[in-house]
Parts: sequence; C-alpha cells; structure tokens
Amino acid sequence: MGRHKLGIAAAIVAMLALAWLWPEGEAPSSGSLASAEPTVSESPTPGSEDGGEAETTAPADEQAGEPTGESPASDAPASPSAEPEAPAAEPVAVYEGPLGTRNHTGSEAVALTFDDGPSPEWTPRVLDMLREQGVKAMFCVIGAYAEAYPELVADIVNEGHTLCNHSWFHEFDLGTWSEAEIRANLQRTNDAITKAAPGADIPYFRHPGGQWTDKAIAVAADLGMESLHWTVDPSDWDNATTKKQIEQRVLDASSPGAIVLLHDGASNQKDMCGALEEIFAEFARRDYTYTAMGS
Repeated sequence: MGRHKLGIAAAIVAMLALAWLWPEGEAPSSGSLASAEPTVSESPTPGSEDGGEAETTAPADEQAGEPTGESPASDAPASPSAEPEAPAAEPVAVYEGPLGTRNHTGSEAVALTFDDGPSPEWTPRVLDMLREQGVKAMFCVIGAYAEAYPELVADIVNEGHTLCNHSWFHEFDLGTWSEAEIRANLQRTNDAITKAAPGADIPYFRHPGGQWTDKAIAVAADLGMESLHWTVDPSDWDNATTKKQIEQRVLDASSPGAIVLLHDGASNQKDMCGALEEIFAEFARRDYTYTAMGS
C-alpha cells in the first residue's frame, strides 16, 4: 500500500512539471518530439553564400512591373524605329535672279562665266589660265564677235567649255523690242556660233546688262535656251575697278553654287586676269569645285 501511494505521488509530480515547462495555451502535437532545427532548402538563395543579404523573389504577378490581370494600356507609345529617318535636304534656290532667271549652279560647284568675247587679245589668255587650273567655264559670246573670230569660238568648244548667247551686238534694250526682233537677234547670234563650231550646243542666253524682260526670257526659252543671270558681279566691266577690288568682291560674295560674272572682252581684262590668279588660289583653299553648267 505504501508503494502504491508513492507511485501515485511521483506521477502527480511529473505531470505538474510538464504543465509548467510547456508553453501556455498549446498542447503538444504528435510531432512534438521531432528535431527543433528549422528546415533549410537544398540550394542557397543567391547572394547568401558570401554572407550578403539574401534576395527575395517577388510573386510572379509582380515581376517586371507588369500589372496583375491587366492588358497593356491602349495608349502606350509605340517602340521607336531602330534608325530615325534623316530630315529631307532643303531645296537649293536656283532661280532667284531677276524675273526668275537662274542665278545658282544647282550644286556645290561654282561657275565662272566670261562675257563680251571672244577677244583675240584676251580670250586666248583666259583659256590658257583655265587650262592650267583644269577648270571648265562658260563663255557668253557676242554674235558679231563670233562671226569675226570663229576660230576662238571653236577653241572654246574644243577646250570643253560651255557656250551662251549674249545677243548680236550687246544691245542693252533688246528685251524691249518686239518678239520678232528679239528672235531674229538671238537666232542670228546662234547661227554665227554654230557656223564657227558646227554642232555646238548653246543652252543659255544672258541678256546684255542683265536688263531682263519677260518677253526676252520667253523668246529665249522658245529657242531652247535658259535665261542665265549671276550671283556675283565684281564690276570688272568698269575700267575704273582695280585688280584688288575685283578679287575682293568675288571672294567676299562667292559661296558654293555661285555663278560669277567676269569678262574676257570689251572691259578691264588686264585687272580681271590679275585678280583671277588670286581667285583660283583662294577657291582652292576653300576646296571649291567648278562646273561649266553644260547641258
């Protein structure tokens, strides 16, 4: 009997001890005797191997910032093209001379034009200078001089330069004449040119003194010639203009595409030729190219 009482007392003491040690309000589960160590995944989280803070993987519906269960907004901007288109080049102003006449070559090249020849004294000199520089130019010839010096017209064509009709005898008021009179004058000039250089092309007409009229422009166009003005006039036709003035005026006013007015006849050719040497040198420094504006 005494042993039985002792056994009951020991059991009561054991139960009281367990009740005091177990957390309040919780009953041990069937797995309460399992190891208290937390479960660790087999692969380490990126960044945790070197002791750094482990990265947390966001829920799938939050990755890449995409809204959950929504389609992209309809006004979202379209993806830009890989290569944006270059802006269109500005058109070159070619016909800004009086009454819409041509005063620009239409390219980066400049054009040297020589009026009022051919001259037996100066045209050969100008041709020599052009040949030395490898430059092709334009000669606006007077019909009466073409008839008097046909060999010079032939030389101009054989050297690869372009021809231009400059009226029969430099009639300043030509554009005020009747259409029939203008036509007769220009046709007579063309005939003298083609007689000197059979088959030569005459794509341009330049009115004496630049005194253009709509009537003269229309007749020239009817004869297959474009009316040609200029960009730069250094006044080498004036005997009072010095070599330095001719040179400076051409260099100051010239830019790519310029049409330069010069004279190989009936003007101040000596100073013009002297200035031309410096003009060639400066244009070379500017990397200008030349065009004869042939058709």
